Amino acid sequence: MALQCGIVGLPNVGKSTLFNCLSNAKAQAANFPFCTIEPNVGVITVPDERLMKLAAIDNPPSIIPATVEIVDIAGLVKGASKGEGLGNKFLANIRETDAILHVLRCFDDDNVTHVDGSVDPVRDRQIIDMELQIKDLETVEARIAKVQKQAQTGGDKAAKRLYEILVQYREALQQGKSARTVWLDNKDDRKMARELFLLTDKPVLYVCNVDEASAKAGNHYVEAVREAVKDDNAGLLVVAAKTEAEIAEFETYEERQMFLEEMGLEESGVSRLIKAAYTLLELETYFTTGKDETRAWTYVKGTKAPQAAGIIHTDFEKGFIRAEVIKYNDYVHYNSEAACREAGKIAVEGKEYVVRDGDIMHFRFNV
Repeated sequence: MALQCGIVGLPNVGKSTLFNCLSNAKAQAANFPFCTIEPNVGVITVPDERLMKLAAIDNPPSIIPATVEIVDIAGLVKGASKGEGLGNKFLANIRETDAILHVLRCFDDDNVTHVDGSVDPVRDRQIIDMELQIKDLETVEARIAKVQKQAQTGGDKAAKRLYEILVQYREALQQGKSARTVWLDNKDDRKMARELFLLTDKPVLYVCNVDEASAKAGNHYVEAVREAVKDDNAGLLVVAAKTEAEIAEFETYEERQMFLEEMGLEESGVSRLIKAAYTLLELETYFTTGKDETRAWTYVKGTKAPQAAGIIHTDFEKGFIRAEVIKYNDYVHYNSEAACREAGKIAVEGKEYVVRDGDIMHFRFNV
């Protein structure tokens, strides 16, 4: 199953508007399709100027971009951890995602009612974070009850370490902090932690939904959020969802760019949000390109060459011999694979090679 980002937020903060903008995203000159898996799940193309430059060099009939799945999760209310509103469904949906885009209302508009009667993004963030923390605390305490005796008397080193990790999480959660604020520098510890599936351990990007006037520089609401999340090990992005909806209405790339320039923006908020979601999931891109097809392939950061080959086809991984790698800048500079080969810019890499973002790959295999 593909990695997913879940869009969360209180009702009427603009998260569904953002999701609809994403679903209609025309971030590049080429209009790639948006696919709906379910009513609230979309497969969205990742804007990548490199793909278009490679395609301009090789001029293939087929251009295939990288994608990321975005899930619009039902609005949450206070008491979700106890089943209030759509609480149980919300928590189940968010547990299935790999990262969170947390939309916060950072604009004033008397025509858009706030569920709590006033605009306060810091309070709104705390409402959702607290509900998730309560659920995580229940999970942690249940696991502690199971492993404590074994850890303290059984001589099981793994159980002892798991208990110590659980205690760290419990302390953080009891202090109103998210699990992601607990730093584990040991690889085995992080593996144990991931298997707990804690809601607040997921990477999060706070998306501040602002009015058009604040799209470039933000506003006092954004600054309040920035201060509130500075120790939360999380990212922050400013987007004007209403304005993005207007941008999505333009038919041509040129019209969209002209509108952005008038606002003093180089890139649409939707485009930045898709890229941020991709990064949040720790995803990177390698390319294959030639006269038949230019394609972006998605892999998890740190993937080695055989596993990257397996993304194309399992036979590529099983029979992996070597990878021929051209760096993106070299390909653009020399303007063809043949010229890169002549200039000695093709590296031959083995099974231990860690793929780098932007690599242009050609795999040799034998099955």
